[in-house]
Amino acid sequence: MVGNGSRQSPGGGNADAPLRLSVLGASGSIGTSTLDLVARNPGRFDICALTANTNAKALAAAAIRVRAEHAVVADESAYGSLKDALSGTGITCAAGPAAVEEAAVRPVDMLVAAIVGAAGLAPTLAAVRQGTAIALANKECLVCAGDLFMSAARASGATILPVDSEHNAVFQVFEQGNVEQIECLTLTASGGPFRTHTLAQMRAVSPEAALKHPNWSMGARISIDSATMMNKGFEIIEAHHLFPLRQDQLEVLVHPQSVVHGMVQYSDGSVLAQLGAPDMRTPISHCLAWPRRMSTPAQRLDLAALATLTFEVPDPVRFPALRLARAAMADGAAASAALNAADEVMVRAFLDRKLGFLGIAETIERVLERMSASGELGEARSVEDVMVVDAAARRYSLDELARVAH
Repeated sequence: MVGNGSRQSPGGGNADAPLRLSVLGASGSIGTSTLDLVARNPGRFDICALTANTNAKALAAAAIRVRAEHAVVADESAYGSLKDALSGTGITCAAGPAAVEEAAVRPVDMLVAAIVGAAGLAPTLAAVRQGTAIALANKECLVCAGDLFMSAARASGATILPVDSEHNAVFQVFEQGNVEQIECLTLTASGGPFRTHTLAQMRAVSPEAALKHPNWSMGARISIDSATMMNKGFEIIEAHHLFPLRQDQLEVLVHPQSVVHGMVQYSDGSVLAQLGAPDMRTPISHCLAWPRRMSTPAQRLDLAALATLTFEVPDPVRFPALRLARAAMADGAAASAALNAADEVMVRAFLDRKLGFLGIAETIERVLERMSASGELGEARSVEDVMVVDAAARRYSLDELARVAH
């Protein structure tokens, strides 16, 4: 479920008491933005656990700054550095994937799930199964295992609050009591750095150019996914699981200014939209304070200064990733998991200059065609099934890259 209609805090207790919070992926962009908001609101949060992948130094500094109780680094080889950095602070620490999962199920009011990649699936799902409210920023939970993840949330009563700016925008204007009167929802896309490029120009672009997003400061993979519009394809799959609408009710519009983040159209002709500056602290704060709100340092909109907001339909020829994502969504969880894994491999190959920009989508499509033909895109009913598909897609992807190289 997205939200639960409660006017209490997510933990079900006193809304004025400090919110007990854990953050998975504390050293990434979402994690650091979350902890920035925590630091700006002293007394509002008690930090239970923080985790990071390999950056023990940044994790320790964050844990000390927000007075966390526990810190976990997924890379076991970094445990010594973490332990030394936290010596004498009273903050306990651990290392390894099992320790990350243990941190995820510690009793809290809310868990911010911001681990990048498939590594975030198991710990986040473990927290969902025990009914923890989740501020969800890990796309793999829904792209690779959406049915499994949302079924677990319904069974446990866990509240799922979307952190992604577009899904959070839709959540803010989605009238749960009027679902039958919703005609469609629209996610907006900036169009990335190559919105106006021709195919010939796109074929020659460099990784450096693709990483220069015009509006957002993001990690490498999501920046490339934005440039190909694969990220918007993933977001359509996520929206399908988050909101009780048919696949044909999910739309995308290119909006270069990144001011309108999401819209919902109703049967009376009304279109409700959420607007804001492109600052992830706005949707993060909405989740942390929900169902209330909290102040952020995000820039305030000056609509008079903006003067013009424009919208356009995405070009399916120059941005085929949207078509691939919709096809995967229609085919089910295994196809979506394969799409995600193949994309991760191809983005890495592009960044390493082993594949051209347009080759990302072209090669992903060949991977999915081969896996479909071999019968490897069947059901994915468990995390183990998802990981089997993920591994197979990576093998096919490396094989396709070898063919491209020759």
